[in-house]
Amino acid sequence: MHALRRWWHDTAGGLPATFWYLWAGLLINRAGAFAMLFLSLYLTDVRGASEGLAGTVVGAYGAGGAAGVLLGGVLADRWGRRATLLAAHLATVGLMVALAFSRPLLLIAVLAALTGVVHSMPGPAFVAAIVDVVPAERRSRAFNLQFWAFNLGMAVASLLAGVLAEASFTALFLVDAGATLTAAAVIAWKVPETLRLAAPAPSTLPGIPHPPGLPGPKSVRTRRPGLRTALTDRTFLVFVGLTFVLAVLTMQTSTIMPLAMRADGLGPSAYGLVVALGGALIVVGQLFVPRLIDRHRKHVVLATSTALLALGFGVLAIADELAIYLGAAVVWTVGSMIAAPPNAQINADLAPPQLRARYQSVFYLTFPAAAFVAPTLGGVSLQHLGDRHWLIVAGLGLLAALGHLLAGPPRERHVAALRQATDRAARADRVPTA
Repeated sequence: MHALRRWWHDTAGGLPATFWYLWAGLLINRAGAFAMLFLSLYLTDVRGASEGLAGTVVGAYGAGGAAGVLLGGVLADRWGRRATLLAAHLATVGLMVALAFSRPLLLIAVLAALTGVVHSMPGPAFVAAIVDVVPAERRSRAFNLQFWAFNLGMAVASLLAGVLAEASFTALFLVDAGATLTAAAVIAWKVPETLRLAAPAPSTLPGIPHPPGLPGPKSVRTRRPGLRTALTDRTFLVFVGLTFVLAVLTMQTSTIMPLAMRADGLGPSAYGLVVALGGALIVVGQLFVPRLIDRHRKHVVLATSTALLALGFGVLAIADELAIYLGAAVVWTVGSMIAAPPNAQINADLAPPQLRARYQSVFYLTFPAAAFVAPTLGGVSLQHLGDRHWLIVAGLGLLAALGHLLAGPPRERHVAALRQATDRAARADRVPTA
């Protein structure tokens, strides 16, 4: 019993109530966000669209997602986290209902693009709100639980979507809308606004050292910090670039690996088994990650995780039967699991408090970018290089692992300087003026 209590404390202890309501909203949201998983089948089977047209509409949804990430980051820093979450969820409810009853393909394409926008908007706001309410020493476990909830919700969504799609695609959209409305109700009822707009920017206060990566005092006075700050923060962009490589590696499972398995004579059921194994490992094992990684420096954990991904995908160069694919899946899934908490925590540490959501939005762009690059270049590579494609993927991963080891120490110094400047600004703001 003592060991169980200790495990629970290490995994989920000491987190504020607001975090748990955010966590519940995220879980409900992900578990109910299944309609768009079957959008291409809905378009071809029910609306009579060609495969090419269906792909274009799904692409419009993805393009909307990229725009929504940036919009969500800006609004979460300007309006507030709670307001952005509620606006995005309620807009999603309306769009899901509209999609359920829309018939013209052009209208469906427009609605799909708008849905992509509002589906992506909550991401930066969710993470920024978690950073706002969770103390720095407990954020690793908070982000670990967030990653677990996301994957658990997606697993539930996949199961429910298949059942509902067999019964009625209209029901698929309407149940999705109902789940989203439930998540909005939880947020509206229990999640307060976590953004503190009154906090001054550190570099605007006299006598406070200028933190690296932020514009100097003169530029702050003449131009409000915004997305430009994140896009010119070199330390942050190096980290984003390394995360992009990790995302490209991860995307291999859903883009290139199915093609490789088909070439090895393995059918869709074998591919489904490999994907299901990865999902099961995350759902069962993610809660044990904090005790495994908390004693180690973040950049070392990320280097190890990226190396595991490289190793797992490198093994596919010699894979020709299902057992090897399953073994490789275990390796790269463990790499993904241990990468999630430090990735999110470093991203939170690098963001100035007044720009948390904007930094999150730039960070989140790595995933749609990887979703484009991985299949586009990976397909060409697999076609012309065959199994040597996996050696290139492994080499890319090992280079990224080395990059984490080299970038880690200067990044830690950057974070320490930013934190010191922020703390001094907060103390100066509390000092009464004569």
